[in-house]
Amino acid sequence: MPTVELLFSAQPEHVRTARLVAAAVARRAGVDEAVLDEVRLAVGEACSRAVGLHLSNGVDRPVRVLLTEEEKKFSIEVGDEAPGAPAGTVPSARAAGADDSDEESEMGLAVISGLVDDVEVTVGEHGGIIRMSWPTAPVVVLP
Repeated sequence: MPTVELLFSAQPEHVRTARLVAAAVARRAGVDEAVLDEVRLAVGEACSRAVGLHLSNGVDRPVRVLLTEEEKKFSIEVGDEAPGAPAGTVPSARAAGADDSDEESEMGLAVISGLVDDVEVTVGEHGGIIRMSWPTAPVVVLP
């Protein structure tokens, strides 16, 4: 079950809020301080990609971000509802033709892959999901 579920309208100005929430929850979950900038950047790229896909495909549904604290890892899932390629096909085939937004989307995925060791991208007919996770350390509470 997600620790936090964030839904926001597909507007670029809301990406910053998603980044801030992700960093705060990651810190609370025990993600190493040195990695928090990577979390922020990866969430920003994933959310920007989802917003761009929603806007370019005329999707008026919100972007969904799930932040989950588990025993030894912290996971973030960013979901869009932009129509894509049927499941099992290459993600770059998401749109009918290659254009600038496809290139930006692919660049965003490349940035995320460079920032996050554990990342999974799935694309289907009813949207896509980017799952990312980071290891956590037990949070020590001082008296």
